[in-house]
Amino acid sequence: MIQNHEIDYRIFGEEMQYVEVELDPNETAIAEPGAFMMMDDGIVMETLFGDGSKQQNSGLLGKLLNAGKRVLVGENLFMTAFTNVDSGKRHVSFASPYPGKIIPVDLSQFGNKVICQKDAFLCAAKGVSVGIEFQRRLGTGLFGGEGFIMEKLEGDGMTFLHACGHVLRKDLSVGETLKVDTGCIVGFTSTVDYDIQFVGGIKNTIFGGEGLFFASLRGPGTVWIQTLPISRLAGRILQYATTSRREEGSVLGVLVNLLDVDGWR
Repeated sequence: MIQNHEIDYRIFGEEMQYVEVELDPNETAIAEPGAFMMMDDGIVMETLFGDGSKQQNSGLLGKLLNAGKRVLVGENLFMTAFTNVDSGKRHVSFASPYPGKIIPVDLSQFGNKVICQKDAFLCAAKGVSVGIEFQRRLGTGLFGGEGFIMEKLEGDGMTFLHACGHVLRKDLSVGETLKVDTGCIVGFTSTVDYDIQFVGGIKNTIFGGEGLFFASLRGPGTVWIQTLPISRLAGRILQYATTSRREEGSVLGVLVNLLDVDGWR
């Protein structure tokens, strides 16, 4: 039985994408605060405590508990719902917060559950439950990049994730294992076994520059991988922002940087 609202969509753009969701009369889409871009007249915006799914309709205590879980996963206590109250089709658009790709995921095709990194969720059809997933293994929680808590999306409707850089989808067969940098994981289906492994080797550990651990993802199931973790991008921007660079790439620039002489530019 279908529980989520059925929505149509189109994704626009390349590096800075946005998704346009088409709503039939009385259909609703939910999104993280700040994801909204634009909407047609005839759509009403409402702030919800939680995600508005049936799992949230369990009284005040249940709502507070679910909201507390969202705080643990680094998300907002509230979500925004956009409902078409007009008699015809209307459109609402949501934009990704940084350069990368928007990933459409039909949860009904992936066992009604996908586990993803904490800030991957962008928007979804109303009825999709946005919760948390605890990593049961101690090593995975301590060294897995995402910690003990990841985001859990449940339901049978459309949901949209966003990731930094290019996104690769890998369908793993039974027993097939993929080793990935922990920060490059966007999400995976619930059938995938997620663990971490020590890189090993003194030279790899000290001079490898890839960290001490990588993620091990074993099938069956589907995995989404991003080429540029947002933490890596932020670190590089911070590096450039806090370093004085003059005429980078030229011999003159090297001399100026060595002498630290102003007025050469």
